[in-house]
Amino acid sequence: MSRTETLVSRDLEAGATSTNAGPLAGESVMDLPQVDNAREVAPADAREMSRVFLVRLRSLEEGTREYQYVRNTLIEMNVSLVHFAARRFRSRAAGAGGVDMEDILQVGTIGLIKAIDRYDPAREVEFSTLALPYITGEIKRYFRDTTWAVHVPRRLQELRTELAQSQEALNNLLGRAPTVRELAEHLDLSEEEIIEGLVAANGYTSGSLDTTADSDEQAPAGRRTRPLAESVGEADAAMELFEDFHTLAPLLEELSERDRRILQMRFGQELTQAEIGAELGISQMQVSRLLTRTLARLRTGMLTA
Repeated sequence: MSRTETLVSRDLEAGATSTNAGPLAGESVMDLPQVDNAREVAPADAREMSRVFLVRLRSLEEGTREYQYVRNTLIEMNVSLVHFAARRFRSRAAGAGGVDMEDILQVGTIGLIKAIDRYDPAREVEFSTLALPYITGEIKRYFRDTTWAVHVPRRLQELRTELAQSQEALNNLLGRAPTVRELAEHLDLSEEEIIEGLVAANGYTSGSLDTTADSDEQAPAGRRTRPLAESVGEADAAMELFEDFHTLAPLLEELSERDRRILQMRFGQELTQAEIGAELGISQMQVSRLLTRTLARLRTGMLTA
């Protein structure tokens, strides 16, 4: 069971009170309307009954069986709001890949539960007016936190949506794709922020390196399509240098202290052979012979490694 399912189940089953069973005999909720199946209550009736149940919920002590019955009945009666809000995200779920509508409904139900817990009847606001923003907010948060292929900061996730809307609006207005400067002016942001948002948007989706660069329909007849791994990227020149360093390191350890010092002064400090000879108290000719012998030894060692 997923984390979302666990949260919803815990809220719906807390207190072991079933909404389909109706009020418990002898309890203080007996004066409430009898609800045999809360999910089948008509929307118009649900709105009227929810007002009564929401007022009663505020007067009950949290954790009691009466409180659980009223709260669970409210959840069941208003679950249609979750289905209404979730329909807006059906195409987005299909495009995200791997997002199940059932998960979206469960996430939306968490938003409904939060709205019930925070609703204040004294403010005389229609419950659906408060509930729908809570429900859609939870669903949007779910998409924001789980559907990105690469995790990026939330501000960049939100900027991606703003950029997409601005690009569409400016494209319709200008008849062409907007520039970074035009997007920055439209959103009142710096060009650096726009570039950062555009780069971050690339992390929304990902593709396998095993997929082909051309679809089967686009590939010419008789030509084998190559996977992206064979056509994307380029050789890294530094990789060969890294391999050389990796091979050279143990060979340097085998040299004498004087030979390693001569190499360090010649190639590290970039001293001349005369300067090295003066430092070590030997002639330039001796330095030249030592360098030639040492370099030949290292070259042979690298070729045979």
